[in-house]
Amino acid sequence: MGGESSFSAVASPVFDGDNYQMWAVHMETYLEALDLWEAIEEDYEVPPLPANPTAAKIKLQKDYLKAEYKEDERIRGMKVLNLIRNFELQKIKESESVKEYSGRLLSITNKVRLLGSILNDSRIVEKLLVTVLEKFEATITTLENTKDLSKIEV
Repeated sequence: MGGESSFSAVASPVFDGDNYQMWAVHMETYLEALDLWEAIEEDYEVPPLPANPTAAKIKLQKDYLKAEYKEDERIRGMKVLNLIRNFELQKIKESESVKEYSGRLLSITNKVRLLGSILNDSRIVEKLLVTVLEKFEATITTLENTKDLSKIEV
């Protein structure tokens, strides 16, 4: 075991042109884990390298990507409305488990939250209880009688 190490390097997130918000969150988390986020947040001035202008090119690329893929409020609002409409139209499938269905709902909820809007936990719980199949009716009735559904968190 002489050459083994418990350290494993995690590759940095690569932006592929889609889902800028998700990439930005992943990149921020990655840089925070390496204690590098503070330098970006404080607009840390990187001294130029004499023969290697890589740092300036990286900053230029970062600024370009930020401007290119960060939508304005109107576009973001439309995306949120489409996601909420998609959320409202969701129905559980006959062959689907409650876990899979709740996973679909939470996936939509997380996308809404990434865009800066809020979808309350009580609304998600309400959606789950209203749209599940009749075979779960007894379980739902028991939940409604024994728990305060407004305090359940997802």
